[in-house]
Amino acid sequence: MEFKIPPSLKSEHEELHAELAHATTMGGKIGDAAKTVARLLHPHFIKEEEYALPPLGLLSVLAQGKIFPEMAAVLTMTDKLKTGLPDMMQEHREIVAALKNLMTAAQDEKRMEYVRFSEKLMLHAQTEEEVLYPTAILIGEYLRLKLNK
Repeated sequence: MEFKIPPSLKSEHEELHAELAHATTMGGKIGDAAKTVARLLHPHFIKEEEYALPPLGLLSVLAQGKIFPEMAAVLTMTDKLKTGLPDMMQEHREIVAALKNLMTAAQDEKRMEYVRFSEKLMLHAQTEEEVLYPTAILIGEYLRLKLNK
C-alpha cells in the first residue's frame, strides 16, 4: 500500500520551497539569511516527506472506519517519527532561529514580502508541531491497536 502526503500539504511544502528558493537569489543580507534557512530546511523537508507526512494520507480513510491489513506498513514511518521527534523539534528551533534572522534582514531592507514569508514558515512549523506530527503518531498508535500489531 502506498502512503501519499495529502495534496494540500504537498502543495504547501512546494510553495514554501519555491518562495525560499526565490529569497536565496536576493543579494545582501536577505539572500545570505535565506541561504542559511534553505541549508537547514532542505534536509528537514526530506525527512518530513519521507516519514512524517505520508501517514496523514490515511486520515480520511480511517475517519470512514476503514482499516486494511496493508496499513500496518505505515507503522515503520510513524515509529520513526515518534523516535525522531526530539530531533525534528530541534531542527524546527534551528530553522525558526534562522527565519528570525531572515525576518530582521528583511525588515532592515524594508522587504515585507520576506517578513511575511518568514512568519508563514514559522506558523507552518508550529502547525506541524501542534497538529501534524502528533496526528501522524496517533495514526500509528491507532492502527497498532486496531491491527493488533
